[in-house]
Amino acid sequence: MKKLLAATLGVLSAVGGFVDIGDLVAASQAGARFGMAHSWVLLLGVVGICAYAEMAGRIAAVSGRAVFDLVRERLGPRVALLNLVASYLVTVLTLAAELGGVALALQLASGLSYLIWVPVAALAVWLVLWRMRFQLMERVFGLAGLALVVFAVALFWLSTDWAALGRGALHGGAAGHGWGAYWFVAVALFASTVSPYEVFFFSSGGVEENWSGADLVDARTSVLIGFPVGGFLALSLIATATVVYHPGGTSLDSLGQVAQPVVLAFGGVGLAVAVLAFFAVTFGAALETGLGAAYAAAQYFGWQWGKRVSPREAARFHGVLLVSVLLGVLVLLTTVDPVTLTEYMLIISAVALPLTYLPILIVANDRTYLGDRVNGPVLNLLGAVFLLLIVAASVAAIPLAVMTRMGR
Repeated sequence: MKKLLAATLGVLSAVGGFVDIGDLVAASQAGARFGMAHSWVLLLGVVGICAYAEMAGRIAAVSGRAVFDLVRERLGPRVALLNLVASYLVTVLTLAAELGGVALALQLASGLSYLIWVPVAALAVWLVLWRMRFQLMERVFGLAGLALVVFAVALFWLSTDWAALGRGALHGGAAGHGWGAYWFVAVALFASTVSPYEVFFFSSGGVEENWSGADLVDARTSVLIGFPVGGFLALSLIATATVVYHPGGTSLDSLGQVAQPVVLAFGGVGLAVAVLAFFAVTFGAALETGLGAAYAAAQYFGWQWGKRVSPREAARFHGVLLVSVLLGVLVLLTTVDPVTLTEYMLIISAVALPLTYLPILIVANDRTYLGDRVNGPVLNLLGAVFLLLIVAASVAAIPLAVMTRMGR
């Protein structure tokens, strides 16, 4: 039971990373347009994020310091500042998209415009970050997000051709949309599975929970349970969109359409469960991204930081947190569509990925911090191969976006 509860940090990281607003959009659009043809992207994402999250958790447990804290020390202030600026901009845009996702979920539940709900969502996020205990926050929103399993269950109520799903996963292609659009969606889906804030949150959360070398088993349990669970939930989104939308070639542009397969299977009850799931995963991701932005800034500048630390003792950390939430609100109040914002955020995130993952690989091989707990040859090979994929996605993201007009 103790290990199961310890795994909830990984569950929150996964459910708020694999299945945040980015994946609700990217996975469902991938299934609707290309069927199961992008399943391999999720598999790569799960393997890669597990490898790097394990490194980040090990760094936190052995050194007692978060990843970004060591990046400045190991790589120097100039390189770390570039990392900070890129990760902060991406994280704030992601935070805006997640707040938009919360507002869209509340719009589905109430019928009121999402713009009315944006300040309410931001205030709720701030209050939870300010008042709710870290472990309770993890368990409430991480486990509530598991309501997304309703999409997997819905496959058994829909007219699902399981053999066709399997063939689509193994032999899928561009499905008449063109290979440019296919690879654009692949890059966006890949970026949604390995968002930069995931590893910063996971590492910093481990420090907040006072991990030590004795907690390495629990940290790995968190990784090996949480992230595959997130991958399975994302795969369920692809599969249900494939069953309902792919035969007609429909392109999705709203959360209501994402929920439609569950509504077809279970009616109003299905919609209620889907809305709960959408709210939980986007709210959980908003908590992660808000903390991730403040963690990165505070660790770079050497400020006192931590959700457990009072605003009086860590005023600058909490100030960055509040400013980040307010910036997210300002982005949404421009009336930009949250789904469109999410699509652009994923491409920008893809471009910035190497700046997040290369430093982790470097620090995970530094005996100054980890002693004999540095990466072994197998993990280094896996990390290097995954880093090459990240660089390829980063280089291809903007040309694909321009060439395909954002995959249209």
